[in-house]
Amino acid sequence: MAKQTDYAIMVEPLADADGGGWLASVPALPGCMGDGETREAALADVEKAIAEWKDAARQLGRDVPGPAALGQWRQRVPRSLHEKLKIRAALEGVSLNMLVTSVLAEAVGKRAK
Repeated sequence: MAKQTDYAIMVEPLADADGGGWLASVPALPGCMGDGETREAALADVEKAIAEWKDAARQLGRDVPGPAALGQWRQRVPRSLHEKLKIRAALEGVSLNMLVTSVLAEAVGKRAK
């Protein structure tokens, strides 16, 4: 059974005309969203909304979609970048895949702000 946090959650600022704050939505669960004055509040609100969405779907006899499967792609990078990433991963004591995943997650988080 999937944990609620296994779902991709999109968090974006709301325009002042819409009341300001933040909106968190779950693309895998149509209409499932939460909001709050801060990103953290919106995330906490959407966690409750996920549980409520799933309960309502079950009560209506509808399927509850699971989170998306693990993604995978192949990316060619210059040898110099590959070497730098391998060195950084070794220094941090993690695998190359884990380092790249962490760097990508951090970059996506920064873009969402």
